[in-house]
Amino acid sequence: MKAYDNVKIARQLARPTALDFINHCFEGFTELHGDRLFADDNAVVGGLAWFEGIPVTVIGIQKGKDTAENIKRNFGCAHPEGYRKALRLMKQAEKFRRPVICFVNTSGAYCGVGAEERGQGEAIAKNLFELSRLKTPIISIIIGEGGSGGALALATADRVWMLENSVYAVLSPEGFASILWKDSSRAEEAADIMKITAKDLYELGVIEKVIDEVPGGAHIDFEFTANLVKHNLETEIPALMALSPEELVEQRYKRFRGFGEYNE
Repeated sequence: MKAYDNVKIARQLARPTALDFINHCFEGFTELHGDRLFADDNAVVGGLAWFEGIPVTVIGIQKGKDTAENIKRNFGCAHPEGYRKALRLMKQAEKFRRPVICFVNTSGAYCGVGAEERGQGEAIAKNLFELSRLKTPIISIIIGEGGSGGALALATADRVWMLENSVYAVLSPEGFASILWKDSSRAEEAADIMKITAKDLYELGVIEKVIDEVPGGAHIDFEFTANLVKHNLETEIPALMALSPEELVEQRYKRFRGFGEYNE
């Protein structure tokens, strides 16, 4: 299968959303709202839940399954207050030593005038800074599109996993083709060059795990993939919680520093 086939599956309107995974894998989810600075962002959902008797914080970038919901969720493109809400919940999790699990599905952060006026770049940069030293476990799962800094703001984590047909990249194949060749119609060619699939990124060491999907995509058999996510969390959460805060931060530092060593 060509890389752009993964892109098309990742963008499927019927693809399972962050809330689908949250409601399947966790119990007693209580959503929390607002960044305590400006507003609530419906593109980012988050709150408290239980996982196998363990209190956790869960956060997701939420897309819609129809036009009305996509408008409400801004098509999964978060404003700065969405990233600030996510960080507020992560810092709260750190205070009470709750693991953080993120579900990422976004083509990128919203780049409208209002978002830029309210500090979109600063909000993303602050998340990267704070997550790099957060003293509680973080697991991030790319469930659809993982676009640019908008995805990385929730994926500076101890473990990054991807669903088999998800994609993770600095920008879209269309954007890449437009910049490099001034021709967005060459997106399929760009996708192959960019190494954006779960298989590619696992082989490059950018992610730790690929979660299987049935042929055609997770929307065909959601429970199959969701149960695999839950099973892997059952193993990984206790393993990360067994580490001290200092060990977590040191290992996270080495994880990201290792990318530079690989490229050298």
